[in-house]
Amino acid sequence: MEQKGSPSTGSGQAGFGASAARLAGFAGAFLGWSPEAFWQATPAELGAVVVALRGEGEPPPPDAATIAWMREAYPDG
Repeated sequence: MEQKGSPSTGSGQAGFGASAARLAGFAGAFLGWSPEAFWQATPAELGAVVVALRGEGEPPPPDAATIAWMREAYPDG
């Protein structure tokens, strides 16, 4: 029985199980994650990996001033 205010999946917990199985398969096939790694990851971690793979939210490359600052702040010797 669905609780009031909860999103409807049409099949309750069975819908969750099917979605989790699909995501676990994705994580194994595309990310090389073991089932244990998948179940230990948070939804935010999985989402961050998917966003990174899609190229969304990538920071721009550093400009010349940033590179110069980094070279001064972190000299290699």
